[in-house]
Amino acid sequence: MRPQMAPLSKIRPEMPKTILRIKNLRKVFRNNGSFLTVLDEINFTVRRGEMICLLGRSGCGKSTLLKILAGFLFPSSGAVLINDKPVTGPGPDRCVVFQEDTLFPWLTVKENIAFGLKGRTREKDGMWEEVEHFLSLVGLSEFRDYLPQDISGGMRQRVALARVLILKPKLLLMDEAMACMHPNDIDDMVGFIKRVAEEKNIAIVAMVEHIMRAVIGLAEKVIVLHQGSKIVDAPTKEALEDPKVVEVYLGHAPED
Repeated sequence: MRPQMAPLSKIRPEMPKTILRIKNLRKVFRNNGSFLTVLDEINFTVRRGEMICLLGRSGCGKSTLLKILAGFLFPSSGAVLINDKPVTGPGPDRCVVFQEDTLFPWLTVKENIAFGLKGRTREKDGMWEEVEHFLSLVGLSEFRDYLPQDISGGMRQRVALARVLILKPKLLLMDEAMACMHPNDIDDMVGFIKRVAEEKNIAIVAMVEHIMRAVIGLAEKVIVLHQGSKIVDAPTKEALEDPKVVEVYLGHAPED
């Protein structure tokens, strides 16, 4: 039995607004006395509510860029701005979802979702009401009292997403969060992300994803990295038809 999700809200942000700005970003690592440039002069912007995918082969700099956006790493030069304020470290305005769900195995589904709300100034009844709403959005209301070990991997990943999205971050970063999921679960996850981003007015959903099924279903824009440089920044359909993208995925160096 596949869980039923709540209907999509029709509420949308009033006007697009640039919320994430990457300016002349470079990251250089020192290795055995030499220097390795992992990211070189990266520039792009993302509007509030926009969903993008970062694509590229292993070693292109995607994970490094994601860590810089999250505040886990500092750039060698350039800047990352959220609402025109520089990112100086991790913060509650950004949340990261990894390939592993990282749920607490001793907590139930609803307790995992509620975990980030504990300690915040709010009435307890209101907290559980909001948790129930997210359980409905993610399609797991009837599994609220299950432990993570008793539900599927796709369900666990939806719980992990709900746990961060209930905090209403400005920026959601996903690092291969659907890599191990069944195609049907990917479709459900894409629907859930769109549903919550729209209803809760999440500022931006940024994905680092190899799976074309998720890219086509979710992204409005695709940014392609190759050897630390940005080679494509375009709407999804246009980007996926770009010969440079095909060359990158076949393992060839894109032509200038």
